[in-house]
Formats: sequence, structure tokens, C-alpha cells
Amino acid sequence: MNKDKVYVIIPIYNETLLLHEIITQLLAHSYSNIVVIDDGSALNIREIVMNLPVIYIRHKINLGQGAALQTGFEYVKKMNFDAVVTFDGDGQHNVDDIAKLLSYIDDGSADISLGSRFLNNGKSQVPFVRRLILQTARLINLVFSGLLLTYAHNGLRALNKKAVELIHFSENRMAHASEILFQIKKNQLRFKEVPVFIKYDPTSAKKGQSSIDSVKILFDLVLHKLFE
Repeated sequence: MNKDKVYVIIPIYNETLLLHEIITQLLAHSYSNIVVIDDGSALNIREIVMNLPVIYIRHKINLGQGAALQTGFEYVKKMNFDAVVTFDGDGQHNVDDIAKLLSYIDDGSADISLGSRFLNNGKSQVPFVRRLILQTARLINLVFSGLLLTYAHNGLRALNKKAVELIHFSENRMAHASEILFQIKKNQLRFKEVPVFIKYDPTSAKKGQSSIDSVKILFDLVLHKLFE
């Protein structure tokens, strides 16, 4: 795939420690179309990226990761693109995994590829309790979406043009990850789960979903299904 037509969207909310390093790694891998969506951070994200060749878009207030991704999608739709990659800004993802995700988009076997830390060839450093919560969440996703995945809430994904055009986030916050599953089924998009490496440490864990967050996501999903 021509990397000049791949756009990498990074939603950011107060993540500053590793952002410069992430962007540098993406550029070193020839991903030159990087869109940073600053979701109303209190910290100065603009200062970090101002000397880097990226597109910087800022929300005046914090709207949530789903809203940040939708802003990125709306920007990319105006460009000449073949694929979009969503990539978290907290240092959990591995840039090397992007090529694996894109390979299924490039060969036409999937409209969207979803990174999973729980596939046989994937690597995971998730503690047992956290793993149990995540596995419970996948069963909840099955009930609401009809799709059984090994892991649904990983922010590392690749989408082709069709998927970007059809997927629209109405869930502004973390429930957007489950909303993607609804729209995959509704729009009959072809999907592929891909094993990826997720770095799990105390710093990144603070930025991840807590048990309370999981309850909030469930509540959002119920409301979504009631009022869709």
C-alpha cells in the first residue's frame, strides 16, 4: 500500500510524555500523514508538535475519544486517501503492527482490521484481574452487537475508504469502540482481527479503562440500543 495515502489519526488528551517519540517513530516508518486531534487538553500539546510535520486539530473542550476520532475522520474524508489508522497517544501501541493491519486492507480481504492483544500470536502483559474484566466486556459486546471478538476496545485499527465513509461515531467517549461493532454489522463490513503487542505498564494503565469506566461503557451501550 502507498503510505502517502495512509492517514494516522492520534486522539490526544493530556498525553505528553511519549507523543513526540510516537510521531518520530511513525515518520521513521514513512507514515507522513499524521493527524493529531487534541481533545481539549489542559497541557500544551501544540508546543510538542509545532516543529513536527503533522496536522494539528484542537477541540476547545474535552469531548471524548469517540468525538476526537470523528473529527479526524471528517478531516481525512476531504483528502485523497486509501486507508486510515487509529493509534493511541499513550505509548501502548507498536508502530510495527500498523503494517500487519494494513496488509488486510491492501489485499482487499477486510474493510477494517482490529488489533487484538488476545489472539494466539499476540502478546499481552495484562494483569489477571484486568484480563478478566476485558474478557467479560467482550461477552457484553457479543450481546449487544452480535459479534464475538477476542478484544474490542483496542484503539489500534486500520480502515479502508469504505469503512471510513460508513462509520460515524455518535458515542463521544469510550463506548465508541463498541459502537464500531454495531456499525460493522449494520453496514456488513468485512473485518479481521490481527494480533498486536500492547505495552502495559503503570503509566499507560492510568490512561486505560478502569472497572468504573467499563460500567459507564455498558450504561452508554444500553442507552445507545434503546434510542438508536
